[in-house]
Amino acid sequence: MKTAISIPDPLFQAAEVFAKRLKKSRSELYAEAVSEYINTHRNQNVTQMLNEVYAHEPSTIDKELYRMQSRSVTKEEW
Repeated sequence: MKTAISIPDPLFQAAEVFAKRLKKSRSELYAEAVSEYINTHRNQNVTQMLNEVYAHEPSTIDKELYRMQSRSVTKEEW
């Protein structure tokens, strides 16, 4: 798919130099950059939603649960 985008001249020049250094075409560089950006930010909404849910929950472990967990594992296993 062909597309046209507008970017600042300094960014374009830096991308050109970087693509040449990597021996990649401009298209390959931009496609990889967009793919990496999408993968990095894909779950951002999930994390935000989980943070909102757990913001209203206590962050401490119930004392009885802690006691049971500590009994189930010996100190050597830690």
